[in-house]
Amino acid sequence: MADIARATGRAIRYTPLSAETYAAGQRAHGVPEEWVRLTTGRYAGVRSGALSSLTGDVEKVLGRPPRDFTDYARTAAAQGARTV
Repeated sequence: MADIARATGRAIRYTPLSAETYAAGQRAHGVPEEWVRLTTGRYAGVRSGALSSLTGDVEKVLGRPPRDFTDYARTAAAQGARTV
């Protein structure tokens, strides 16, 4: 978030949600239960760090080395990408 804030010149605040709050919000918006369970499980993996290993997959898929996120944020902001 700090990279995005610096690139855009805007303050950004992160508000964590519990898995239960996230799931309830999705259900309230009519998201199918199967998708709610799938995404809640994926986010749990992200939060726990279980999905934090580095692989060569980005380079394999894109055919180039991955970009640094700070560089991406600066470029996106300069091209008019917006934060909500």
